[in-house]
Amino acid sequence: MIDPVAFQIGPLGIRWYALCIVSGLILAVYLACKEAPKKNILSDDILDFILIAFPLAIIGARLYYVIFKFDYYSQHMGEIFAIWNGGLAIYGGLITGAIVLYFFADRRLINTWDFLDIAAPSVMIAQSLGRWGNFFNQEAYGAAVENLDYLPGFIKNQMYIDGSYRQPTFLYESIWNLIGFALIIIFRRRLKSIRRGYITAFYLIWYGFGRMIIEGMRTDSLMFFGLRVSQWLSVLLIGIGIYIIYYQNRKKTPFYNVKKEN
Repeated sequence: MIDPVAFQIGPLGIRWYALCIVSGLILAVYLACKEAPKKNILSDDILDFILIAFPLAIIGARLYYVIFKFDYYSQHMGEIFAIWNGGLAIYGGLITGAIVLYFFADRRLINTWDFLDIAAPSVMIAQSLGRWGNFFNQEAYGAAVENLDYLPGFIKNQMYIDGSYRQPTFLYESIWNLIGFALIIIFRRRLKSIRRGYITAFYLIWYGFGRMIIEGMRTDSLMFFGLRVSQWLSVLLIGIGIYIIYYQNRKKTPFYNVKKEN
């Protein structure tokens, strides 16, 4: 088992969970800042947005998790703020981030679709890296299996939990998001034009579909009246993504002109 604490700074333990999230954030900001000028958005706008949105998204992710596990936290109030032990619901962070993005873009007079299309691939790669925080915390796993011989030893050993090997659903989602990110980059470089909002729609459909399937494998899902909350939200994301494509086509939203590379 890997120690969830990466290293100590005096009495402060720096956890792998936090390092994975911060690493994903740094990469996401870097990629967004590189893409922003292509859509006439300042890199400073990206940085200002992150300074506001990231802490609020963490709060939203934790609040979402606590709400759907309130039976436990109502009896352990002191653990509500212990985010270093895990328990950040991605959907809570995404919802909060989207709300902040809408108001931020409106205040800065930035086209919301442009901002969303910049954010989508950055969020996807950040999610891919962030899922490894679940690996170090031994959470977000699936049902018991006989063996995991197809995996590298360090993953196999870490997935031996409560006397059984567990499906590494964190890994499946990480890979799924990485593939989605790669596809977006290919679309950007190879397509002659992309209509505004299409990248956002692709993100919603791709992530929603993958999450819906992978969530069904997990044994630690947040439940609401006996149903998996994330699966219902995944269906909603897919529906929104499809509607965005329909809506943008109907409105004949302008295309981004993308130079085709040979």
